[in-house]
Amino acid sequence: MKLLGIGSRIEHSEFGKGVVTNVTSKHYWVTFLENGLETIDIGSDFEVIEAVEDEVDTVSFYEVEKSLKEILQKWSDVTQITPIADRWKKGSLILRPADSNLADKEIPIDTFFHKIVMVRDRIRVMEQKINSSKTLDDQDKIDLQQYITRIYGSLTTFNVLFKLKSDQFVGSRSK
Repeated sequence: MKLLGIGSRIEHSEFGKGVVTNVTSKHYWVTFLENGLETIDIGSDFEVIEAVEDEVDTVSFYEVEKSLKEILQKWSDVTQITPIADRWKKGSLILRPADSNLADKEIPIDTFFHKIVMVRDRIRVMEQKINSSKTLDDQDKIDLQQYITRIYGSLTTFNVLFKLKSDQFVGSRSK
C-alpha cells in the first residue's frame, strides 16, 4: 500500500471530506471540513479524492517538534517555561522609596519573575560554555565555576517565586 502524501484529499465514511495534514507510520492526521482535526488509521475505510504522491517521511510533526525543542534547550538559551508559584500569580512587586515625596514603583510580579528566570538561564548557558571550552585550562574552569556557584547562592532569595524546587537557584552548601 502506498502512503498518501500531505495535501491529499479524502472522504471518510464517518468524518466526511478532509485534507491530510500529517503522516506517521500508523496514522494520517486529517483536517475535516465538518469535524476539524482527527487522527485516523492508515488502513481505515476512506475514499481517496485526490492523492498527493510525494515521498512521505513517517516521522510525525510531534516528533520533529520534540527533537527541535531538545536541541534548542541543549545548545541555546531557549528553555522550557518555568512556572511561578501559584501564590504569586498576577501579584505585584512594589518598590517604595524611603522618601515619602517620591512615588512607589509597581511591577507585575510575573514580569519580574520572567527576568529572574532569564538571568538563571543565561548563567546556565555561560556555565555550559565554560565547561566545554577548549581554551580554558582546568584550573580556570574550576575558578569560574566557583564564581558561578556564588552567583547562584546570591540569587537564592528569589527561590520563593519558583513553583518547582527543581527550578530554584542552588549555591554552595555550607559544611
